[in-house]
Formats: sequence, C-alpha cells, structure tokens
Amino acid sequence: MDVTLLLILLFIGAVATYFSGNAIASKVALFFSVAALGVSLALLNQFSQGTDISFSAQWIKNPNVLFALKADGLSIAMVLLTTALTPLIVLSGFGNNFNNAKNFYALVLFMAFAMIGTFLASDGFVYYIFWELSLIPIYFIALIWGNGDAEARKKAVIKFFIYTFAGSLFMLAAFIYLYQKAGTFKWDVLVGLDLSATEQFWIFLAFFLAYAIKIPLIPFHTWQANVYQKAPTIGTMLLSGIMLKMGLYSVLRWQLPLAPNAAKELQYIIIGLALAGVVYGSIVALKQKDLKKLLAYSSLAHVGLIAAGCYAMNMDGLRGAVLQMIAHGFVIVGLFFAAEVIYRRYETRTISEMGGIRQQTPKFASMFMILVLASVALPGTFNFVGEFTVLYSLSTENMVFAVIGGTTIILGAFYMLRMFQHAMLGETNAKMFADVTVSEGIVFVAIIGFLLFFGLYPKPIIELITPSIQEILVHVK
Repeated sequence: MDVTLLLILLFIGAVATYFSGNAIASKVALFFSVAALGVSLALLNQFSQGTDISFSAQWIKNPNVLFALKADGLSIAMVLLTTALTPLIVLSGFGNNFNNAKNFYALVLFMAFAMIGTFLASDGFVYYIFWELSLIPIYFIALIWGNGDAEARKKAVIKFFIYTFAGSLFMLAAFIYLYQKAGTFKWDVLVGLDLSATEQFWIFLAFFLAYAIKIPLIPFHTWQANVYQKAPTIGTMLLSGIMLKMGLYSVLRWQLPLAPNAAKELQYIIIGLALAGVVYGSIVALKQKDLKKLLAYSSLAHVGLIAAGCYAMNMDGLRGAVLQMIAHGFVIVGLFFAAEVIYRRYETRTISEMGGIRQQTPKFASMFMILVLASVALPGTFNFVGEFTVLYSLSTENMVFAVIGGTTIILGAFYMLRMFQHAMLGETNAKMFADVTVSEGIVFVAIIGFLLFFGLYPKPIIELITPSIQEILVHVK
C-alpha cells in the first residue's frame, strides 16, 4: 500500500458523492472522508515501521514529468491534518441544508484530494497541478453557497481567485526556468542545483508571491477577511484550517531548499512582514463587530507568527511552525464552527446581538471557552507548544522579533476573551439557544480532545516531523 491509495479513495469519494443524490450526499461524503482518515493512519503505521509508502512513475516523457509523491514525516503530518479535519468539516455541515448538496460535498472531497496531492507531490509540475486544482472547488463553494449579497460575494471571490492564480503563475515561471537548468522537475534534483545569487533571488521572489498570497502575508492579505466572511462556514474552515497551510508547508518544502542564500539575505525583511501581520491582524481584530471577521483577522495574526517561524530557518523555528500549523488548523476550525452554531440559533454574526448563552447552554459555553483559551496559547493546549517554540526560535535570531511576535498572545487574549464575554455572558438574548446536537458535540469533543492530548504529549508529532525538518535544514544551511 502506498499514498496513491489515499488520492484514489478521495477522488472516487468525490465522484460517488456527486452521483449519490442530495438526500444522502453528506453521509456518503462523511463515509469516504472517514475512510481516508483510516487509510492515512494505516499509512502512518507502515511508515513508522520503515516501509516506503512513496510513489514514483514516469508520467510524461517530453517534458520529463514524474508522477512522484514523497511520503516523509512532514508530508504525512500535513496529510493527517487534512484527513482528520475533513470528516469533522463534513460532519459540521449536518446542521445545514445546502442546495444541490451532492455538488457541495463532492467539491469538499475533491478539494481534500487536491490539497493532499499538493502536500505529497515531489515533482514540481505535479505539485503545481495539485496546487491549482485546490483553487477550483473553493471558488465554487464560496461563490455558489456563500453568505450575504450575491454581488459582494462574487466580487470578493473573484478577487481571491485572480490574486491566487496570478501569484501562482510566477511560481510556474520559476519551475520552468529550473526545468531548463535541470531537465526535470524532481525535488531532490532541483534542490541540488548550483544557482547563482541572482538566480536564487528571482526564484525566491517568484515562490514568495505565490505563497504570500495563499498564507496570506501583508500586504497580500486584502482578499482574506471578505472571503472568510462571505464563504459558507465549511468553506471558511477549509480555507483557514487546511488550505493556507499549503503555503506555509511549501515555504519549507520548496522555497527555502531551492533558494537558501536568497532566503538568508532577505530573512529580516520577510520576518518583518510576517510580524507586521501579527500586529496588524491583532489590532484590526480588536475593532471587529462581526464574529467571523474577528476570527479571520485573528487567523491572520497567528499565521503571521507561523510564517516568521518558517523564515527563522533554524530547527526550533521550522519545528515550531509545523506544530503550530497543525494546532492552528484544529483550533480555527473549532472556532469557526462555534460561530456557525451560534448563527444557527440566533441568525446573526454580530457580537453585540449575542449574549447570555452560558445561562442557556453551559456545555456549549464551556467547549467554546476551551477553544478560546487554546487560541491564545494557554499552557496545556497544543497551541502553546507551537507558539512557545516559534517565539523561542525568534529570540535566538533577534529578541525584538520575539517581543513583537508575543503581541499575538497578549492582544489575542484581550480580544478573544472580550468576545467571549459579550457572546456568552451578559444579558440573555430573547431567542432560545438550543443545546448542542450529537453531530455538533462530536466535532467539538474531537477537536478539544486533540488539542488537549497533544498539548500535554506532543512527542509523537515532534518525532514524526523532526527527521524531515533536519533534511530540509541540510539544504538551507
């Protein structure tokens, strides 16, 4: 068994969901997403025992393209993030009635298929195809099933599509140039090229444009808040929980090993941009009255810190960044789902129109509180492990970086706890807030259980990703 089985299963799942009919589409999608999680855990077990689960075969002779999938600790960690979150995201939609549900859930599975392909691909051409494929389903999910005014939604989604697609074209141009030098798109050959300082600079810049838009980093973030707000919550979960991790993962897998000297030369500038996003996202989040927008800017601040860890280019920075990618994926999905649960009851995302939820459903308020505390990196949660490691790595580069990066914890605690106070406490809303359903409870318990377990015992994930990070650092040093 190798990783191609996972891609085949998700692709078949997307097709089967499309032809299943609207009445059972969500259940079919859930079945295939849970099956994909099972397969990924089986693959992890094989990998842990020393079995090679990678795949490589000639696909196109001219140009020389291999259908090559690299399964190492880093890519497997990101695959597990995707396959663990996908069934939870599908299950979170059980409380919604989507028009043409078979189309909707088929696109969700197809997006998971494309994102996993991106994490596994070790041939630049195959990687680029999967990278672009992931853009198609989220475009239609946000455009067709999004919230609010149709024209405003269309404008936001098209802006997102054009931004990300245009940035990716620079990356494609870089891959074409590298192919002309190496005669292949294979990762291990490309990272061994002897590129001049000028070549590395332009290669680094081309990849940076693609990744900075996807993550996003300032000043390429202008699409994010509107799309997060306009997309249906499942779409927002896919974007924030998994898709933006494609950009962060790609910095480690492709950009740094391909242009290490340029990365070192521009290191302080890029870290500065990332930390500017931390401060900007936190300050703008303070002013938000819409819960989804507050969470969107909170996410911008947190991913800025993760990006700073990536560009610290040391073991603690890269390892902390990966740990925080995973932790952020779970906690942001949980928070957006909490916002969706509130919207189902109150039909509002305006924080001032909420209140008194704790009196009606203390169970939901308690779970929401744990997610809020995890998002501000309370010790004992998985987010603390990642953020502390990243901040430590930044302090070894420059103490000023660590101090600025730490503002995400201080300001984050302020605006998240203030939001919790207004939404959960205070005067009771006139509408009745129904208790959480079974499907909603499963999603919350699974996410909280993951964050608490690995917050106390992160060793398995650290041991999984460390060898891959060491391999990357060999090319970066």
